Amino acid sequence: MTQRRAPRARAYAPDPDAPGRLCDHPGCEELGSYRAPKSRLALNSYFWFCLDHVRAYNAKWDYYKDMTPGQIEAQLRADISWQRPTWRLGSNGGTHAAQEELLRDPLLHMDGRPPRSHAFREAIEAPSELRQPLGVLGLTWPVTMDTVKARYKALAKKHHPDATGGGDGAAEEQIKLINGAYTALKRHWPADERQPAAATS
Repeated sequence: MTQRRAPRARAYAPDPDAPGRLCDHPGCEELGSYRAPKSRLALNSYFWFCLDHVRAYNAKWDYYKDMTPGQIEAQLRADISWQRPTWRLGSNGGTHAAQEELLRDPLLHMDGRPPRSHAFREAIEAPSELRQPLGVLGLTWPVTMDTVKARYKALAKKHHPDATGGGDGAAEEQIKLINGAYTALKRHWPADERQPAAATS
């Protein structure tokens, strides 16, 4: 036979911490078994009422009583931040630069666009060793390996000896620069992103 659980205490069951004295309502002879805060400025100081009088007290309770509209607005705003102080960016003893550093978004995840791949570096400024290769390919940082590959293919095709008629020393020098730039950039990416573009000699 299944044993039945003990009945659950009702929401309006007497407070177990009641002091065992009469109701604070004048003339009431019932026990004061239910607490009610005395005011919004003394939320931890209580009246103790019987059930009927605590219901009546709660029905008339107005937290914002005697407050001006401006005070009510200020109270609501404070409640939004759990009564904790707030301040403008760059204030409260911190410099604007320090606050900007806290909000630094190197992977551009917060700019409204989809998250970027790990091919993006931690800094928006290109690493010094990549600036010249990026310049050769006409690219700006940050950039993905897919973009590097696409630009390399386009430039290699444009400056290939077959496209320039051959025998052009300037074109041959340019294709060497393009190949060197692509090789330098390719070394910078993780191995799983280094699938080579079509080689061009």
